[in-house]
Parts: sequence; structure tokens; C-alpha cells
Amino acid sequence: MARYLTPAKIGLLALIELYVEETVPNDAIIPVLSFLTSHILDSDLQSTMTTTPGAANRWQRAERSIGLVVSIKDFEDLLLPFPAVDRLPGRRLWDRFLEKLWGIDSLDALQTFFSRQPRVLTRTREELRQMTELGEELPSGILLARNSPLGAFVRKAVLEFTRLQFHHSAELWKAFVKYRQPTVSYWRRRNPQCGRLSFDSVLMESQHEWGSFTDGIAVTAYGGLLMDEEDGALPVSTDDIESLLEFQIDQIQKYGARVPAEIKAKFHAMLRDSHVVPSLSHYLNFSDAWRSGDYPSAFDYLHRYFDYTMQNRDRLFYHYALMNLAIVQSDFGCHKEAMATMLETISTARENKDNTCLNFCLNWFYHFGRAHPDLVQDLEANSMIGSGKEALAFLRAKAKETGMLVLRSSALLSEAKLNMANGESIAGAMEHLVRSSHIIVERNMKSLIGSQLSVTTSLWDRLGISYLSTMTSEVFLRVHAPSACFDDELKMVCRLAGTFAGKGKYNEAFAKLEDGIDKNLLRAAKPNQYWHLYRGLVKLRRDLHHNDLDTAETLLAQLLQIGSEELDPDVVFIIDSLHIEALIRRKDFDAAYEKIERLIAKFRDDHRDLSLRIRLLLAKAHLFDCMGRPERGFSITMRAASLAWRARLLTLLWQAVGALANILNAMGEFTAAVQLVEAVLPRSMESENAFNTGILYSILADARMGQAGKAAKARQAMTTTGETTGAAASLMSNKKIDLFTKAHEALECAFNHFSAAEDLEKQCETLAKRATLMKVLGDHARAEEYAARYMALKRQSSSGEHSSVWSTDTGTP
Repeated sequence: MARYLTPAKIGLLALIELYVEETVPNDAIIPVLSFLTSHILDSDLQSTMTTTPGAANRWQRAERSIGLVVSIKDFEDLLLPFPAVDRLPGRRLWDRFLEKLWGIDSLDALQTFFSRQPRVLTRTREELRQMTELGEELPSGILLARNSPLGAFVRKAVLEFTRLQFHHSAELWKAFVKYRQPTVSYWRRRNPQCGRLSFDSVLMESQHEWGSFTDGIAVTAYGGLLMDEEDGALPVSTDDIESLLEFQIDQIQKYGARVPAEIKAKFHAMLRDSHVVPSLSHYLNFSDAWRSGDYPSAFDYLHRYFDYTMQNRDRLFYHYALMNLAIVQSDFGCHKEAMATMLETISTARENKDNTCLNFCLNWFYHFGRAHPDLVQDLEANSMIGSGKEALAFLRAKAKETGMLVLRSSALLSEAKLNMANGESIAGAMEHLVRSSHIIVERNMKSLIGSQLSVTTSLWDRLGISYLSTMTSEVFLRVHAPSACFDDELKMVCRLAGTFAGKGKYNEAFAKLEDGIDKNLLRAAKPNQYWHLYRGLVKLRRDLHHNDLDTAETLLAQLLQIGSEELDPDVVFIIDSLHIEALIRRKDFDAAYEKIERLIAKFRDDHRDLSLRIRLLLAKAHLFDCMGRPERGFSITMRAASLAWRARLLTLLWQAVGALANILNAMGEFTAAVQLVEAVLPRSMESENAFNTGILYSILADARMGQAGKAAKARQAMTTTGETTGAAASLMSNKKIDLFTKAHEALECAFNHFSAAEDLEKQCETLAKRATLMKVLGDHARAEEYAARYMALKRQSSSGEHSSVWSTDTGTP
């Protein structure tokens, strides 16, 4: 195998000659130059010119590179559509290209071909002076600058050919003959004088002299080529193999996806024909095994690669081996081993004064500590840097000193998330986001846009501006997803699916999960697990709202079997909260109470996100309400509302105010409850969570009915004592009817929102209240209608009737 030259590169040189000789027509210049640059430069000009790039296009460069190496068909597809510049009838640019290739009809002609390549380059001053002295004509027309991409390629190709030994030149010639052979039938149709041995002028000229020995000599020189035998060897070079290896590793590290199966098969076929297996191939195998979840193979390939590296580069890269090992151990759930390995990495990087590796490891360790606080408690207590803000400030300062812009932007985003998690200033979080965005935009670091917009989306969600959160996610998926890491794209898709599920649009949520992601990208183990897990969470939420508790508990049992160490903390909390909701719907209040208390104690010790603790407080208050003792949740609800207001967690604040209004209803303070609910209802509707808004409308209806009940009791008391006049009695009666009407309107809105969320239990409860209200008003026909609808929904529900149904006698909750 050659070090650099291949038949495909000879074809590229011939195409450059056509361009310099002005044989390429004007309408073909841009496609030809794009083709040349896409195979010569590291960057892909065609992909940058594409207006709608997608995830599938990321691997097109590798496909084109492999296709060009193994077959001449790519040249044919490029040149055949264009006519020749001389405009002769039936002549195409493909014909002129074949004239170049078939003009190389011997090893001597190949030598001549390379010797004339410097003519396409501009002459140096010394060469121009010599040509002037000798009276030679100075070159004119199109010439390539010696330092231009095409000129550098020509110079390197000529230099590599001069370095070849004779037997290597002969191998290159035979590989070129085989590479060109598929065009022989087309060439013979255009040139009838072309004979069976026309590929080699030496055989053609000597066959009259050698006679019958010609075929034997040809077979000896060219093997089974004349008998159409395939030896399976591909004309690849070390340069092709290494460039493809670097490209594939870059794609895996940048986007987190595995190599597509078809490209992997073609590349392994090329690698089999390589006499020397580059050590980088072990790292590629390690990356692919790591992404696929093949733990033993990942460890094996990692040791192979770094054992080879250590032999050739001593111990300079030992800490990088440890760093990769720690990351793999963490992904495979060996967190204690990962922590010990990363600490050794930090120590080794400090000894070697490798600030880049050291800063990356410290950043990784910070995020590891946020995900597993119980493992790093002792280390943080003894650390001189401290934890949280101090560690991030240190990282940001070091990143600025060493010019690591990626780490600096990541530290700023982490500070913004830490501000929000601790319930600190929203202005401070926004400042960090803006500073990070400035770095990303100024340096065009497209791979970090996913993380930037993810934190921005979280900020809008916390502020209760759901439509901005949805818009940000849609903008990312439509514009920035092709240049971002696949993990960011997957999380954005799952976030949108969760938003749809919150609105009750479960079909849209499942469609987003199914159609919004390329299935080839889900071949990696971690993204595949995350996708299936989130799909299960959406289905679990739908089953709970449909009151299908048996199916929900079966799915919960599967989700709870997954170890919490293998999942993100946010996903673990979602599973726990849905488990609590399932227990409450099953009326297993003791188990729900124990789980809530255990989680509250754990989050308090681990200093988790403030929003998670507020959600647990609201869940505890909801539990007391379901037990029929809502007053016990008063102090808990007040604490949740205070924390939510201080942290500007507005979505949770509306829920806390609703829970407080429900407690006031139970205490008979209906007017205060109405004032609270009416104040937060418009903002709650902006959050686009149908279930929470339905709860607020239901509480408002309870308060209105309570006011009506109080008005009825007051009128009855005044009538009994004889202290009321006819006008006053009529006024109070009208007031009661007005309150009943407002209660019915609130119930209708609540029913619509519960219907949107597809919550059968709450729909049944609302219909029961509406039937009771119509019975109080004396509208028995509508009461029967609501009762019939109630029974129809009840048949779909497997649980018993909810306890919070109004009394027919008093009209109070």
C-alpha cells in the first residue's frame, strides 16, 4: 500500500489538468472545483454550501471519500452531464477526462504524466529569469499558485511519486490499470481501434515480436486482470486510511453518534487491504464499542490504543488514557472507580503541566459531583477550591488564562444553572447566559449552541413563559441541530415531547419522539436508553391520567428497576414523582408519605435543585388534601410559595397559590381563595400546562360554591329572624344565582382543561360537581345529562369515585 498516491489521486490530477487547460466549460467550473476541494481539503465545501444540512449529511464526506478510492464512477457522475468545451457532437467532458487517463498507457507514460505536472503551477522568480535568459516563451493562461490548495496538492503528489521505489511505482501502475478498467467498454465504443491490450502500449507494440508469448507475459505482469479475476484488494493509501480514521473519530466525539453500518463495512474492507494497521484504528474501535454499550470490548480497545501510544511516546499521554478510562467507567456505572481514576488523572496532568487536560478534568469532576453528591462529600470538605461557585469561578479564570474558550463558555453555563438551582438572582443567570452566548457567537462554536439553548429553555420554563421555551427548542431543532451534539438534539426533542404531554397532546408527543430523530443516531447505547426511557415516561403519564393504574404500575416497576446511578438526576426525580402520584391514586397514602419524606431528607442533605424540593413540598400538601386533611399542609404550602417566589419559579408559585387557595376553601375563607386564584389564573394559562390550569379552575369553582353556600345560609338566617326585607332577599337570591353561574363557568373551563390533559378521574369529579350544581338550581334535565356523561367516563376508569364531591344539601365543598 502506497503512503500517499492512489489511482484516485491520479484521476484528481488529470481533472486539475483539464481545468488548467481550460477544457472545462463555464457551467461545469463550480461543480468541478467543489468536487476537487471536497476531496483535497479537510473541510467539505459542498456541505457548507448546503442550505438544509441534516444529520444524515454528516457522513457524506466519508462515503464520497471511500467511493472515490474504490471506484471511478464518481468521476463519471460528475463529468458525464457536461458537454466538452469544443462542442463536438456527442462529445462530453467525460470523454476528455478518459483521454487523459487512457493516454497514460504504460509505466513510462505514468512517469511522464507526473513529470509534466509542475507545468500547471506558477513559476518562481528564478524559473522565470532562467526562461527569459534561454529565450523560452513565458507561460500564460490558468496557472495554480504554489501555495493554493490545488497547487499544494499537485506539489505533494509529484514529491511523493519521486520518492517511490521502482516496485512501488509498478504497484501504483497496476492499481491504476485496475481502477481505470471499468471504463474500457465505453472507451472502445468511442475508439474502435482500441484493442484488447490497449491498456499497455508496450504489450501492444511488442505483440507482433513476442507472438503467442504476449498473453503469458501480460498475465505474469498483471495477474488475473486480463481474465477478469477479482483479487479483492482496494487501491488505498496510508493517507486515505488516516484521514478517514480522523474524520470518523471527529464525528463520534463531536456529535456522539456511531459510524453508520454501511460506512463501517466499507472502511473495514479498506483496512483489511492495509499492510499497516494505524494505532488510531484501535481508538475508533474503542469509541464505537463505547457508544454501542459493549463494555468489555471498549476497555480492551482502549488498552490496546494507549499501550501502543505509551510504547512510542513514553508517558506523555498517560493521563489522557486515564481520562478516557474514567469517562468510560462513569458511563458504565462504575462511579467509585471513575472518581479514583479521574483523581489520578488530575494528579498526573498537574505533574506534566498539561493545563488543557487538567482544566477539562476539573470541569468533568464538577459535573460528576453535581450528579453524585454523596460520592464527593468528603472531597469537597477537604478541597481548597471549595464547591459550587468557587470551583466554577476557578475554572473560568483558568480557562481564560489558557485560552480554552469552550471550557470558559461551559463554566459560564454551569454558573447560570447553579444560580437557577440555588434560587438566586435571575438577572445573574441571564448575565452568565449572555456572556456565554457572546463567546459562542463571536468564535462560531456551533457545537455549544445546544447547551446554550438548553439552559435558556430551562430559564423560560422556570419563569413560566412556556411559549418562549417551545420556540427556542423549535429554533434549535430546525436551525442548529445539524451542527450540534446529538445528545443536545435528543434532549430538546424529549423536552418538546414533554411539553406536548403537559398539554395533553400525547399523540403529538409520541410522533415527535418517533419522527423527530434519525433512527441511525439511536444506535448508540446511551441515547437509545434515554429515548426509550422518555417514551416510557410519556406513556406512564398518559396511563395515570387515563386512570389505567394496572398498566401504569407495570411500567413503573420496569422504570424503578433501573438504577438511579445510571440515569440523570432530573429523570430519576420524574420517575419518583410519577411513582408518588400512582401511590396517591391507589390510595396508598402511607407509602406515598414515606417516599416523600425520604426524598425531602435526601435532597436537603445533597443540596439539590431548589425546584425539586418545592415540588416535593407541593406533593406532600396534595397528599394531605387527598387524605381529607388539607389544613395540615398549610405551613408546607406557605413555605413552598415563599421559596418559589424567592427563586422566581413562577410555574411552581401558581401551583403553590392554588394549593393555598384549596386550604382556604377547607377553612371556609372562600373570598380570599377566590382572590388568590383569580390573580394567578391568567399567568398559569401562559404556562400551557392543561392539568394545573384545570386544578385552579376547579378550586375557583369550589370557592364560588362556598360563597354561594354562605350567602344561602345568611339569607336563611335572616329569614328565620325576620330581619330581611323583600328587596334584600331578592338581592341576596340574585347574588347566589350569580355565584352559581360563575361556579358553573369555572367548572366548564376546568372540564375542558382536564379533557385536554385526558385525565379521566378529574373529568368524572368535575361532571359530578356540575350535576350537583344543576340539581341545586333545579335543572334536572341537565343534571341527568351530566350524570350520564359521568357514568360513561366512569366505565373507562378503574378507580373508585373521588371523595371531593359537593354535598347536595349545603352546596359547599
